[in-house]
Amino acid sequence: MRRVDLALIGFGNVARRFVSLLDERRERLASEHQLTCRVAGKATRRTGAEYEGTRCADAFEVIERLGTSSADLRIVVETTTLDVTDGEPAISHVRAGIEAGCHVVTANKGPVAFAYADLHAAARRAGVRFLFEGAVMDGIPIFNLVRGTLPLVDIIGFEGVVNTTTNHIITAVEAGETFEQALAKMQAAGIAEADPSLDVDGWDAAAKTAALANVLMDARVTPRAVRRTGLDASTGDAARAALAEGRRLKLVASARKNAAGALELVVEPRALPEDHLLARLAGSANALILETDLLDRIAITQLSGSLTQTAYGLLTDIIAIARTCPDR
Repeated sequence: MRRVDLALIGFGNVARRFVSLLDERRERLASEHQLTCRVAGKATRRTGAEYEGTRCADAFEVIERLGTSSADLRIVVETTTLDVTDGEPAISHVRAGIEAGCHVVTANKGPVAFAYADLHAAARRAGVRFLFEGAVMDGIPIFNLVRGTLPLVDIIGFEGVVNTTTNHIITAVEAGETFEQALAKMQAAGIAEADPSLDVDGWDAAAKTAALANVLMDARVTPRAVRRTGLDASTGDAARAALAEGRRLKLVASARKNAAGALELVVEPRALPEDHLLARLAGSANALILETDLLDRIAITQLSGSLTQTAYGLLTDIIAIARTCPDR
């Protein structure tokens, strides 16, 4: 049996669901993966930081103490709120974890959208893993799909509906709800970002677009490189008008190279034909279509999104680390 010590940096809705999921799957983690996981430390903006029941100055001290743990695996779980200006403090948390000799998993788009190449390289030098399956489309294995099952395949573009909140809003206003009512439901469910403008203004989708491009296409961009148009008070009229014409309005994130070979990254509402895969996504469903050089187009769809799916993404990363890191 391998002992896993965890330090939770951020303890919002996703982190709390992750902790409960650990408890729900405790027996299977032990029997199927020979893992016993415990939360050794925690740091939050509201309640402060502590490690092994002792108060710490901040998250960085918690990470430093985790680095001295005698556990077989030491993993920083970073779930602070996305900051679309520079990805901080999440980037610094990830870097501190790597420097302390800990593996790092995160559901925060910021580190991957702003600093993926640097953090990936730092993790390789340190002999640890930096994983982030929960950062895009919750627990659906986008990154693991490409990393683990598509050898020798190049991703040359993608398009998708990758923000749960905005897809729910568009579906709801099509049916006659107000924009405010639809957004309030997502906030009540804990799915909308802490600052809902990150969702409705398209910043969350832009961060995911940058993250996907950086990891799958070696783009080295930030969300600021994404041409972005979000939703507003006119979305209801636009959605109903598209529906009357046999089309469906969706907030689409895409990346593809133009005629000059430059990568164009876009997040914008598009009226899609009804037979388009993305047009059929209702409510909290998401989907991503990968354009490849050898396999044409590959689509992966999530028919519902919730805190459980995002928390599961963190859990799968921990299992992936255990599978690829030998016993001490």
